[in-house]
Amino acid sequence: MAVTVIGAGLAGSEAAWQLAQRGIPVRLCEMKPQKMTPAHHSPDFAELVCSNSLRSDQLENAVGLLKEELRRCGSLILRSADETRVEAGGALAVDREGFSAAVTKAIREHPDITVVDGEVTEIPEGDVIVATGPLTSDALSQKIADLFPDSHYLNFFDAAAPIVTYDSIDMDKAWFASRYDRGTADYINCPMTQEEYFTFWQELTQAQEAEVHGFEDKNVFEGCMPVEVMARRGLQTLCYGPLKPKGLRDPKTGQEPYAVVQLRRDNAAGSLYNIVGFQTHLKWGEQKRVFSLIPALANAVFVRYGVMHRNTYLDSPRILDRYYRVRGNERLAFAGQMTGVEGYVESTASGFLAGVELARRLQGKPPLDFPRETAIGALALYVSNEGVTDFQPMNVNFGIMPPLEARVKGKRNKNAALSQRSLAIIDRLAGEL
Repeated sequence: MAVTVIGAGLAGSEAAWQLAQRGIPVRLCEMKPQKMTPAHHSPDFAELVCSNSLRSDQLENAVGLLKEELRRCGSLILRSADETRVEAGGALAVDREGFSAAVTKAIREHPDITVVDGEVTEIPEGDVIVATGPLTSDALSQKIADLFPDSHYLNFFDAAAPIVTYDSIDMDKAWFASRYDRGTADYINCPMTQEEYFTFWQELTQAQEAEVHGFEDKNVFEGCMPVEVMARRGLQTLCYGPLKPKGLRDPKTGQEPYAVVQLRRDNAAGSLYNIVGFQTHLKWGEQKRVFSLIPALANAVFVRYGVMHRNTYLDSPRILDRYYRVRGNERLAFAGQMTGVEGYVESTASGFLAGVELARRLQGKPPLDFPRETAIGALALYVSNEGVTDFQPMNVNFGIMPPLEARVKGKRNKNAALSQRSLAIIDRLAGEL
């Protein structure tokens, strides 16, 4: 009997791939394109709704370590990302459409995966991985909630940044560079004087927001905070966040500007750029008006405006085990952002582990335990930790991994040593994979 995977996002696609690669037949159910959500635009699988960046690719960063672990473990998502990457300094950014197309092609061509189009409104019999994401349809969401009468869904709000055309950026008022000259000069930097920034900040904090049911500033996730919410925290908040000028010298003046807005390539052709850190839920007309106050974007052509949407996730420490399975009902597992992992790579890791462990169980093999010393294991153990009382969405970080036995001086050196320790374990486990 085939395993059912519901949802062909990053987590669902990865879970389906890992199962199929181990000879397990998979029914991959996806409601797009028959039913779309406000955040989705493409019929392809593994659509990147917010940024096109999978964040740092450096081993001194925890998400960089998580990527490398997944690469060594045969991740479809990481393979597709590497094949479609666009230059972004030390980050792994991808051609948004090319990436999704690569994942879709691999999934649809796999002989052990059958794609089933249409919305799923009931949890089917048999072994199931639910990876329907933060915008799970109302019907299925209710069925999931009914499974856990003693627990509940939790909600926060997420936002996507606008995208502009390269040709519409005034490059006489901007320049290519990476902060501190790390890596290649892959970012477009749009400077602002103190006066220009103050005007921008004032208009941003007073701009009209689109109505999002139930939205309050306190409900946003810190890692994907709307730029206007961040601005309301104080006049200088943006200058210490996405508009930080440190390490960026204007070649025309040789000085650091008062504030700098960075744009990152969004496709391989370099014809589209997204405004880094500018997730927003302003009305579209207000986005055009306020963001055009950035001098280099005065005549920018917006091909996509920022959008805000509800993210729904489980109270996972009360519900899931370290393999993302429901405690007491191991035929049912969850993966992706709905488990409370936050971020593209983290969602992929949850789908990877859920798929691998289900395949091993069906083949009569014991679980493959990724320990807390690995990023894959640390994330799963955090999500399933019953001792976590105030559960919030979590990006992978070195803080959820055990410290080194020997003291290492310097943060970067310490993080590099933590990564080396992890990858040595991954390489030993890879033989069993």
